[in-house]
Amino acid sequence: MQAANRRLRAENSELKAENAELRERIARLERLVSRNSGNSSMPPSSDDLPGRKPPERKARRGGGCKPGKQPGAPGAFLAWREDPDETIAHFPQGSCECGGDLADAADLGVRYSHQVTDLPEARALTIQHDRHEVVCACGRVHVADAPLEAAGAPGTVTYGVNFQAWCVFLLVMHHVPVERCADILQSMSGSRPSDGWVHTLLDRAAKTVAAANTAIRALIVTARVICGDETPLRAGPGPKSSKMYLQVACTSLLTHYFLGGRDLPSFRDFIYSDVSGAVVVHDRYQNYDSICGISHQLCCAHILRDLEDAAQSYPDAIWPGQAANALRALIHAANLAREQGLGSVPEDMIAKDLKLFRHGVLVGLSQLRRAPGGKTPPGLPLLECLRDREADVLRFLADTAIPPTSNQAERDLRPAKTQQKISGRLRSEKTTRDRYAIRGYCSTAAKHGYPVFTAIRDALAGNPWMPPPAPAAA
Repeated sequence: MQAANRRLRAENSELKAENAELRERIARLERLVSRNSGNSSMPPSSDDLPGRKPPERKARRGGGCKPGKQPGAPGAFLAWREDPDETIAHFPQGSCECGGDLADAADLGVRYSHQVTDLPEARALTIQHDRHEVVCACGRVHVADAPLEAAGAPGTVTYGVNFQAWCVFLLVMHHVPVERCADILQSMSGSRPSDGWVHTLLDRAAKTVAAANTAIRALIVTARVICGDETPLRAGPGPKSSKMYLQVACTSLLTHYFLGGRDLPSFRDFIYSDVSGAVVVHDRYQNYDSICGISHQLCCAHILRDLEDAAQSYPDAIWPGQAANALRALIHAANLAREQGLGSVPEDMIAKDLKLFRHGVLVGLSQLRRAPGGKTPPGLPLLECLRDREADVLRFLADTAIPPTSNQAERDLRPAKTQQKISGRLRSEKTTRDRYAIRGYCSTAAKHGYPVFTAIRDALAGNPWMPPPAPAAA
């Protein structure tokens, strides 16, 4: 009987241990499945994946903003132009009640005017360039040079710069696949280029913007504040194409991309081996901490998402919400100070919220303990980071030129995720690098208010747009 009891107690202990392990595994799996853009660094594009639960929308607080355009916000409308491209005069036709012909009536001037903004019908025009030869009185014969757009061999037909620019514009800026791009050009112009010719334009356009990208990189390296981010990208032939990382370094006026790995050598090969004295705004990825000569601003948007995750992991705890609300208030104070032209946030504006933030972190640390030999509880690494790296978390308070988030970098990377959702993987690393060389050039031009299509056309015409040689603000 005693032996049977010992055996049952041993089996019971094993079952309890197995049950505890299964509970822990289930909790870990549920935590992984609950990841979304609201409580982790996952992009919003992953929220609609099978099995994913999108972040819950919180109810609007009383007295908040109503949906739609806010009072004082600039509206979007068609503005009246004082210099229209064309003016057409319209005169009354027919006869007057008196029987007189209105064609003979005296003109009293314009009574009403209307403006219509429209697009002309796009049809491809074939222009023949005849290169004459002449003979000088000395007997020497001279032949006229071919214009840039007719650089092919004599007797050949080539597509012009505008046609090429439309292809690159659709491929790079709107993520249109090669075959569909050719179909669109046929619908627009009546002439369909070959798929191969369209594909080769990426290499050609990338070479034309190389000098501009060199200048953009140099300006970013010398910038005082840089936003950085990275995202996985599959590039290469076949379904098992290599997983790479697209990195971006940017400011409010500059964008530069680099395709490589997520390892430290790739980071250094990008721009960070040449950066010195700058503040880099990033998402706490460890490679940034391995870069010498920079200061850090940890992205507060990522921190707020991690605090939301902690609030879901510990629904009865007060500290996640307190720390998050205090951090939001500090960000709001920095935005107000920046709008007022202040270089830093006055202490009296942030004293209360700074105390609440620090107190929330300390309370969380007192409630979460790292068990000897056990697993780290969720939220503890975040709290330790907020305590040990407070200067890197709140650096934006001491210098309002530093943005509290890396949202600019995330916005500049978002087209890569859009492209993957539309067209899937990219077939070669070379073409992918060409694509993002063009994208960085176009993004920088757009940030300076220069039309993207015009920038592409100018580059293909041999006169690429160049960024102003001045230090860029973040």
